[in-house]
Amino acid sequence: MLAGHLGDPAAARSLLRDPEPAVRATALGALQRLGELSPHELGAALTDPSPMVRSRAAEVAATWPADATPALARLLSDEDPTVVEVAAWAAGEQDPPADGVVTALAHVATSHEDALCREAAVAALGAIGDPRALPTILAATRDKATVRRRAVIALAPFDGPDVDAALEAARTDRDWQVRQAAEDLLD
Repeated sequence: MLAGHLGDPAAARSLLRDPEPAVRATALGALQRLGELSPHELGAALTDPSPMVRSRAAEVAATWPADATPALARLLSDEDPTVVEVAAWAAGEQDPPADGVVTALAHVATSHEDALCREAAVAALGAIGDPRALPTILAATRDKATVRRRAVIALAPFDGPDVDAALEAARTDRDWQVRQAAEDLLD
């Protein structure tokens, strides 16, 4: 961490190979902060054996162009839900999104067992705003309350009768935050 604040990319780079995952993740952040992280180093971190490093790499990848971070999309099917959640968020931040990411996010949003992963995927789909994501977002308005809230907000870039019907239904949802999100979008 100090290497990143003191302008020492060589020290930070040497720690990318440290046996401790927390050190590798911190070194990655230091190099990013310094503007010294290479695409190769980020790619290696996205495939690191440690979920901690993969999560940090996904977070860093959010600020990179999608064509420079092809391994990010693969993290949407990672075995660790914390990695999938961060990867979903990061995929929604990249502009333009990576090829195939809408399909991968839709899969997470509809089938992942972890609700936080489904929620992050729905939020990312809304941020991307691709019309192909609309059926997935509409389906998510019938998920758990936390996912329903995200789904209602994710409907913001869309319009049409199906969107209007989903927002009207959300106005009477049993969760007050879902109702509030629908009201905010309808007003």
